[in-house]
Amino acid sequence: MKTLYMVVRPKKGKSSQERFKEHFEDAPYERLRKEDPNLMRKVIMIEGDATQEDFGLSPESKKILMNTNVIFHAAATVRFDENLRVAVNINVKSTKYLLLFAKQLTNLKAFVHVSTAFSNCTQECINEIHYPPPMDGDKLITLLDTLDDERIEKLGPILLGNTPNTYIFTKAIGENIVLKYSDEIPACIVRPSIVISTSKEPITGWTNNLYGATGITIGAAVGLLRTVHCIEEKAAEVIPADYVIANIVAAAWDVGSRFKKLDKSANISDNERIPIYNSVSSCQNRITWGTYMHQNEVHGLEVPSLHLLWYYLLILNRYLFMHHICVFFLHLIPAAIVDTLAYLSGRKPMLLNGYKKIAKFSNVIHYFSTQEWQFSNKNVMDLWQKCNARDQEIFNFNIANLDWEGYFYNHVRGLRVYMLKDPLDTIEESKVRYQRLKWAHYTLVTTVSLLLLWMVVSFVLFLWSFCPLSH
Repeated sequence: MKTLYMVVRPKKGKSSQERFKEHFEDAPYERLRKEDPNLMRKVIMIEGDATQEDFGLSPESKKILMNTNVIFHAAATVRFDENLRVAVNINVKSTKYLLLFAKQLTNLKAFVHVSTAFSNCTQECINEIHYPPPMDGDKLITLLDTLDDERIEKLGPILLGNTPNTYIFTKAIGENIVLKYSDEIPACIVRPSIVISTSKEPITGWTNNLYGATGITIGAAVGLLRTVHCIEEKAAEVIPADYVIANIVAAAWDVGSRFKKLDKSANISDNERIPIYNSVSSCQNRITWGTYMHQNEVHGLEVPSLHLLWYYLLILNRYLFMHHICVFFLHLIPAAIVDTLAYLSGRKPMLLNGYKKIAKFSNVIHYFSTQEWQFSNKNVMDLWQKCNARDQEIFNFNIANLDWEGYFYNHVRGLRVYMLKDPLDTIEESKVRYQRLKWAHYTLVTTVSLLLLWMVVSFVLFLWSFCPLSH
């Protein structure tokens, strides 16, 4: 590698350069810094913003990028409830811009667009093919450029139709844009499923976001999340991040090789011209939501965090009605009590607002935790066979090789260290705290149960007192 260019945008009062520096001081790059101290000199920060026209790149930045050989387009908003205009700007319009820019690059070898395995979740079977989009990408861009925010908000549900959210909607249309504007360049699409923490590379158990399945795990681990609307036997379409990254890099090599061999004069199908790789787990190494939750519980209770808020209790409710009942009794009532006590003691009430955010998150995630799709990943498996033994060792994306139980042992420890910022040397102290919370939990449950029993008995006796005595 000669030079790696990274497009970074300013965020939360920090400049692009500050974010860039923080990024490479993070744990995943520690190994790189040791093995190749000069590597960071090959990484060049380019300031940009996927929400802006032309990716927010200056003329000088565009000139620097003209010698680019490979483009990995992974910039996206992954908020499921994102404003439609924002989602279109990032997931659709920026994709179009990058493709138009890529056509100007005389030495381009590969353009890899990172989509999602659920971009076509309105289909029961999702193959590695191009599906008709919810609507044409260019028409959507034109429509949103014409309308004001108020009209877009009213029109949004009509545009989405049976698509569950703006994220899925715009990622599907983003694929349509790739198909329309990749006629002259070597391009492909990689569709990862639910990405979770790394298995081995560059370090075990690392992640830096709370989206999706990871959010459920963390919420339950600290004793905050107590109920999930989920069907245990459905496939949890989760996959470690390093498997996805390896697949993306290998796909870039593959599409470059395939493009050289394509007969440009022949009538080539879209699926052959722009190959798709479904980076999923269920085809080769299926794991259910029940197993996912159980493995996290088993290994998580071995290393409870010092940041526990309460004793662990997570109920998987297959019926939405029962989930709502559990939310009322296990989330809302305790939150109301705790916030009231906080208010009376002069502290800021926070728990109820926290549970409102959890409820919003749960309403989004249950679409994926109560359904199952039949995926195919033939292109991924064929790509694995094309790799030689050395490449397979470096770029391990064959999910069939993954030992899930061994993975979850490291997974929960990684979440503890990298997400909760709780080092493993506090485990013994945490176990003592966990036991105290356990006793407090069961004492509270017993007290409340006896109180409810007393209330029921008192009410029955009260009604009985009005019954006439038999003679």
